[in-house]
Amino acid sequence: MDSLDSKFNSLKGSLEGEFKFDIITKTIYSTDASDYKEEPVAVAWPKGILDLKKLIFFALEEKIGLTIRAAGTSLAGQVVTSGIIADISRHMNRILEVNREEKWVRVEPGVVLDELNMYLRPFGLFFGPETSTSSRCNMGGMVGNNSCGSHSLVYGSTRDHTLELKTLLSDGSEATFAPVDKNTFDKKCRQDNLEGKIYRELRDILDDPENKKSIRDGYPDPRINRRNTGYALDLLLDSEIFDTKSEKKFNFCRLLAGSEGTLAVTTEIKLNLVPLPPACKTLVCVHHRDRDEAFLANLVALKFKPSAVELTDDRILELTKDNLSQKNNRFFLDGDPGAIMMVEFARDTVEEVESVTDEMIKALKKAGYGYSYPVVRGKDMAKAWELRKAGLGVLGKMKGDRRTVSLVEDTAVRVEDLPAYMDDFAKLLAKYGKDSVYHAHIGTGELHIRPVLNLKDSGDVELFRTIGIETARLVKKYRGSLSGEHGDGRLRGEFIPLILGEANYQLLKKLKASWDPENILNPGKIVDTPLMNTFLRYEPGTLTPELETVYDFSSTEGIIRAAEKCNGSGDCRKSIKLGGTMCPSFMATMDEEKCTRARANILREFLSLKNSNPWDHKEIYDILDLCLGCKGCKSECPSGVDIAKMKSEFLQHWYDKHGIPLRTLLIAYISTFNRIGSFVPDIYNFFLKNKVFSGLLKRTIGFASERSIPIVYKTSLTRWIKKNLASMNPSKPIGKLCLFIDEFTNYNDTEAGIAAVRLLTALNYKVEVAEHDLSARTFISKGLLRKARKIAIKNINTFSGMIDENLPLVGIEPSAILGFRDEYPDLVNSDLREKSKKIAGNSFMVDEFIANEFKAGRIGRDKFTDEDLEILLHAHCQQKAVSSSACSVEMLSIPANYRVSEIPSGCCGMAGSFGYEKEHFELSKKIGELVLFPEILKSSDNVVVAAPGTSCRHHIKDGTGRIAKPPVVILYEALKKC
Repeated sequence: MDSLDSKFNSLKGSLEGEFKFDIITKTIYSTDASDYKEEPVAVAWPKGILDLKKLIFFALEEKIGLTIRAAGTSLAGQVVTSGIIADISRHMNRILEVNREEKWVRVEPGVVLDELNMYLRPFGLFFGPETSTSSRCNMGGMVGNNSCGSHSLVYGSTRDHTLELKTLLSDGSEATFAPVDKNTFDKKCRQDNLEGKIYRELRDILDDPENKKSIRDGYPDPRINRRNTGYALDLLLDSEIFDTKSEKKFNFCRLLAGSEGTLAVTTEIKLNLVPLPPACKTLVCVHHRDRDEAFLANLVALKFKPSAVELTDDRILELTKDNLSQKNNRFFLDGDPGAIMMVEFARDTVEEVESVTDEMIKALKKAGYGYSYPVVRGKDMAKAWELRKAGLGVLGKMKGDRRTVSLVEDTAVRVEDLPAYMDDFAKLLAKYGKDSVYHAHIGTGELHIRPVLNLKDSGDVELFRTIGIETARLVKKYRGSLSGEHGDGRLRGEFIPLILGEANYQLLKKLKASWDPENILNPGKIVDTPLMNTFLRYEPGTLTPELETVYDFSSTEGIIRAAEKCNGSGDCRKSIKLGGTMCPSFMATMDEEKCTRARANILREFLSLKNSNPWDHKEIYDILDLCLGCKGCKSECPSGVDIAKMKSEFLQHWYDKHGIPLRTLLIAYISTFNRIGSFVPDIYNFFLKNKVFSGLLKRTIGFASERSIPIVYKTSLTRWIKKNLASMNPSKPIGKLCLFIDEFTNYNDTEAGIAAVRLLTALNYKVEVAEHDLSARTFISKGLLRKARKIAIKNINTFSGMIDENLPLVGIEPSAILGFRDEYPDLVNSDLREKSKKIAGNSFMVDEFIANEFKAGRIGRDKFTDEDLEILLHAHCQQKAVSSSACSVEMLSIPANYRVSEIPSGCCGMAGSFGYEKEHFELSKKIGELVLFPEILKSSDNVVVAAPGTSCRHHIKDGTGRIAKPPVVILYEALKKC
């Protein structure tokens, strides 16, 4: 190994891109979105063709496999390998050329589908096939898997739109594949190089009459558009070169699409584009009492030529109920259907689309299919489709070790055969006492059927393979395809001989050998795969350690299973161009190591290690260091993976072993210093603002010298309230609330607290206060959970019996008040949990409270100014994760002529103390510069910047020089003067 390490270091020095072979990197890249795990020997991030050639030559010399990886969202283990992984997503992601007239685009393989379509929209064009992973999947991966998506009824698969591929062959030579006529094909065969050999050996295979007959008889029914089993020899056979009846040009792209990187390395892709779909659309969400009815209703719906027909079953719908990212997308649901069939129509006119919609609904009713038919239009369609797309992700929320597994989730049969096939499959599962989840592409005869198995159990691991074998035989019975779009990988490769026949399988092996004689390109996929129930994520028969934690992790049956909820779907890999909060460190760096998935992988692996202290792993400490704790993953990850919670838990135990750093203690107890300083604010602030003293302080505790330290106000909010509140409260209030005085508003942002009290009392609300403890926010964020628990328990005991729907708890700083909803229920003792949940249900940001009261008609616009004002809002991360930014928008929009625009930023980058810490300053600044700072800097000075979070406001000031105001202050200033 030392010798190999030396060779790795030499290779690393020769590459323009990066090359790593440390344990963290190898662990992160040992899985994809499948159930497989295998540790690579190294990971490279090539910057271009020269780097890729060097990697190929190295693989040839050392006889090591080379696997090209994009977003790592493969479901069949396509990018799991013991060789070298080359991640092309970081550097090879340019859009090279668009030809509007001829409707094509040239791209590098690391371009993300949604970003490509955003770029193409001004041209009136887009790439038709789309997948549920479109926010992060790369075009190279789509070609490798021959991806299809929900609208394949209209747009087909990636293969149908792949015009030309520039590649590197397994000997490092360059080859371009595009349509060729017979003369060109013959010239290619005469070339004295690997490309010529490839053409000649394919000619030998397909010229053989016996092979032709074997392929035509053994391959899936050609009427099934979604067929992706093995290499596409049947499609190459259907060309003018090998079939006199065919008018199709020969194009090796039809083979390479779906070849999973086992034949060549793609360096550039030329893709066909299509006009943007008709603007007039409807989405009919047909509610069925059971799945079987949907299989029959599908045949009715298809008669009306929809652009998509998709299915989501009751198991998935149930998992979306408590999912923060999906609960708002359930708006169209009527009761608890057994399945939803989503039928989309797109036409040129409103009259056409409404007519066909009505006709289909009438036909379904006449046939007795469905009980409710809500029609979704406009912007709401995107929400409904998001619910469908979340299918894979939300399945990670299933509790315990029994999970839905990728196994037979990609089978495709003719739609006419689907009802009978599904009936046979249900009987197969019933034989083994197993159930399944059903979703996806019912309109094209492909359903993602995912049996529920425990792959930690030896018996279920054997059953995993047994069900795979029996399903392959069942698919063969209907002459279907074992893979419709997810590919064979190592999951289905073993079953290809059952589907295509042994003779055809030998042709696939011969084809692979002609392209890759040394077997270095993604070996062990499609052909010569290991047994499909080997190299799994979990070692069968191994018990999951039960670790004692401060937080209550019973909802996931422990912290390890909380990390295991990550199924690798990669939602955390979307870029800033696509919006959202998750994951700011990835958005700023585009580094897999800095996304939620990577952190979950490291937590899962190292917390589970035998014969070691699970909490004493520097690997976990390092991977969590750049987690900002923004809570974006809690709400946006479909599986609900909450890395911030797990980070706090880990840090507490890490400190138990290694001690608490001075800086951590100073940050956690900052309110103690601020309380003392509040008695002598002028002296305290003088030292904090003095360059010499503050510089020394920042150097001593490890703060960035560029940062300014927050100062205290001239009085505390508690002292101001004691002096003024009694005289301000109305004698006949229309409502009342209890104000939670958090430590940030109390000492630093006191003016916001004063404005809130003045505003609420002016609106005729009685403001009550109670003597309570801190919010515990600093202790939670720094991982001092035992101290945070004591504070939480004290606060729950204080407010229990007081806070209810008639007396809500209202706070100003989002991270403080939302702790009652987010962390407190999992922090307090079990005997206080129900009390904590009751308080959580009646705890609100002041923005929420006022917006709700306005909607209820108890606050009128007449109390506020009629003047014009334009406001730019940056909402707080935890607000977006636990509540919503909508309440701040609604509250600021109460004055009739106030216009509020929300900045499409995620986390600002400060994240409490994160951005103050010197080692995090540059990343913090870079995150702010992604969207937030530019949007503010390009706005007029007349535009007011609003930000509910104290650290957000501080970051905005340091990064732009602009002063952001708390929204409640802006609304207070809008009150009409009496």
